[in-house]
Amino acid sequence: MTRRPGQDSSPQTREARLKAALRANLARRKAQGRARAQEAQDDMGQGASPQGVSAPQDAPGNED
Repeated sequence: MTRRPGQDSSPQTREARLKAALRANLARRKAQGRARAQEAQDDMGQGASPQGVSAPQDAPGNED
C-alpha cells in the first residue's frame, strides 16, 4: 500500500472513519426496516393477506 501525501493513517483517524461508517450503516438499516414495516402495514390495510398475496377477485366470499 502506498501512502499519498496529506493522508493521515493514524489509528485514531481510521477508528473515527470506521465508527462513522458503522453509524451510517446502522441508520440506513433502521430506515430500511421502518420503510418495510410501513409498507407491510399499508399492504395489510388494503386487504392483502398476511403473506402479501391478495385473494383473487372472483374467489368465493368476495361478494360485494
